Amino acid sequence: MKYQLAIVGGGPAGYTAAEAAGKAGLSVVLFEKNSLGGVCLNEGCIPTKTLLYSAKVYDYAKHASKYAVTVPEASFDLAKIIARKQKVVRKLVLGIKAKLTAHQVTIVTGEATVVDKNTVKCGEEIYECDNLLLCTGSETFIPPIPGVEEVDYWTHRNALDNKELPASLVIVGGGVIGMEFASFFCSLGVKVTVIEMMDEILGGVDKELSALLRAEYAKKGIKFLLSTKVTGLSKGENGTVVAYENAEGAATVEAEKLLLSVGRRPVMKGFGLENLGLELTERKCIKVDEHLQSSVPGVYVCGDLNGVSLLAHTAVREAEVAVHHIIGKEDTMSYRAIPGIVYTNPEIASVGASEEALQKEGIPYQAVKLPMAFSGRFVAENEGMNGVCKVLVAEDGEVLGASMLGNPASELIVLAGIAIEDRKKVEDWKRYVFPHPTVGEIFREL
Repeated sequence: MKYQLAIVGGGPAGYTAAEAAGKAGLSVVLFEKNSLGGVCLNEGCIPTKTLLYSAKVYDYAKHASKYAVTVPEASFDLAKIIARKQKVVRKLVLGIKAKLTAHQVTIVTGEATVVDKNTVKCGEEIYECDNLLLCTGSETFIPPIPGVEEVDYWTHRNALDNKELPASLVIVGGGVIGMEFASFFCSLGVKVTVIEMMDEILGGVDKELSALLRAEYAKKGIKFLLSTKVTGLSKGENGTVVAYENAEGAATVEAEKLLLSVGRRPVMKGFGLENLGLELTERKCIKVDEHLQSSVPGVYVCGDLNGVSLLAHTAVREAEVAVHHIIGKEDTMSYRAIPGIVYTNPEIASVGASEEALQKEGIPYQAVKLPMAFSGRFVAENEGMNGVCKVLVAEDGEVLGASMLGNPASELIVLAGIAIEDRKKVEDWKRYVFPHPTVGEIFREL
């Protein structure tokens, strides 16, 4: 069994590469030990957004009076919300399988082991390949907190499948995953506490907008403990006791459930990667070039495994670049404009450089800000919310970065991303005719 391309991992990078290579006429074998779609589709991006949309609909129903609509006694059924999430995931997994099959990709279910750059073993079978693409993804990092092994805790996977609503929840980690679950459970009436070691939630996101989002959720009832270190975990009468320290001293908080969400790390073990002798970066991730090729010719590394950008949409683009290099098509990977989204309600989105990064590098810039309420469509659909659109501009007018707070920021941030990637200036947005009324018109107002 010899193939022109062998792919280890069926997540966004793996299935994108398999489809692209199959379309290009290459013979492809894809190894996946669990379900096609990887973490993103099965226990990450898609299921969390499905749950968050149900919570958003419930929020709209509860506050329908803002829009002169009466909804008597809005309620929800958590078991049905979880069932709908599973239905959505199954549908999309089948869709991926159908696309790969249509392009003659051989799908092998099982745990693959890399023997060398041209040989992969799965079960008792040996597969030979001309090129090897590694995309084993990432896993939840469990911090070494004293007592962590003695208590029950959730990871994102447990939280996604839970069918009984806890009365209270402590979330350790105020990053993207932590805040999305905080949003979901807060909307459903759970008493939520978020503990974050940094001085603001959503590290890496514009601090001004992060603070505004935090203030919005504080009004909804979430308690935030910032600049706070968790020092121990223990079992309590009604759940888990979380001990912590901050500038105010040492204290504890008890909750029925505990969610650990402090980050993810690349899966480096269990696939025989050590057999390849790959060069690593200072952060102990696999080093790749602008074509996603490792230090070993013919071996490519895409997605979370290379540690550059642990985002599904980055993995998709990296996979395309890698396949293009294999087939001899000119293309290189750019990380200039990778959007980052937090699917809370309201959404927060950013792309390009942040103010903090520009200040650190000593790059001159101007921050141009407008309330999202400058858009008539936004005012019509977001009663009581102003939102913010912030664009960071170089001295010559080039767009360096952008952040947005307000719905639907996730759908609009690509307008800024395109401008950043193509080195456009703020005035260039005015040359395009935006449909009216749309929230995207805000970019013409800057």
